[in-house]
Amino acid sequence: MAADVVLAVDVGGTQTRAALVDREGHVMHRQSVRTPADEGADAVVSAIAQSCRSILSEAGITTAIPLGLCAPGPLDAKRGIALSTPTIRGFTNFPLRQALSDALGVPVTIENDGPCAALGEWMCGAGRGTENFVYVTISTGIGGGVVSDGHLMRGRLGLAGHVGHMPLKTESSAICFCGKPGCWEAEASGSALQKKALVAGFTGLPDVFARAEGREPKALSFVAAASDDIALGVVAIIHLFSPERVVIGGGVSNGFNVLGPLIRERVDARVLPPFRGTEIVRAGLGDDSGLIGAAQLVLHPHTAA
Repeated sequence: MAADVVLAVDVGGTQTRAALVDREGHVMHRQSVRTPADEGADAVVSAIAQSCRSILSEAGITTAIPLGLCAPGPLDAKRGIALSTPTIRGFTNFPLRQALSDALGVPVTIENDGPCAALGEWMCGAGRGTENFVYVTISTGIGGGVVSDGHLMRGRLGLAGHVGHMPLKTESSAICFCGKPGCWEAEASGSALQKKALVAGFTGLPDVFARAEGREPKALSFVAAASDDIALGVVAIIHLFSPERVVIGGGVSNGFNVLGPLIRERVDARVLPPFRGTEIVRAGLGDDSGLIGAAQLVLHPHTAA
């Protein structure tokens, strides 16, 4: 069993999810706990280790099996270090891989959450069958991962794919989590759109999407503006990477039924003609993209390299 099933962990700023995952991307014995993000790095490591032990006990596994983990970056995946994660206190030049390996006594592989989710979608989800595709997660922030010519793009320090920090509206007063104005994330992330929805008198994004499905004019106008902001980043991605497919995941993708056609329309209006055939689709793995990708880091190391 250990050869075909590994521990997988997806660390978020508010929630940490862990499970056993196999080569086909099947998720078993999943568990979700609060991320003690304000309590320091050691507390986060302890919470991860406790979840992993609980899962192994529930599954009746007594042998050591490896762990694949993704977390918000920037991470130096090669050295196993959390460089400066703004949403988790203490994840600054923190030896995350070694700390987890010491706590669990197993080999650990770590990766930035965007590329890891891209790997999951590429191998088991909406990116299957492509040689060139980009995964974009639009949730609290905006992250991503790039597959180019059949390889997961890493870049210097393994940090390729931080698409949310493309400066698309430098004249904007909206401030990104990174502290700079005008990042794509500052304009089109789930957090940014949620704030705009509340200001507009909605109870939140789910309310916007539900009303837009019902063809309410005010909601349709909001969705149109949101699609403009999302499309700006997608256009830049298409011109930069020339993918066959752009896969959109994260919480905002829950509104893809109403957002998708508008994003498609706006992208086609702005990209150069040869790029207009790029597919734009919703993620196939939902919230499990990162979890499944974390497992594939370990199960298919040569593909992930």
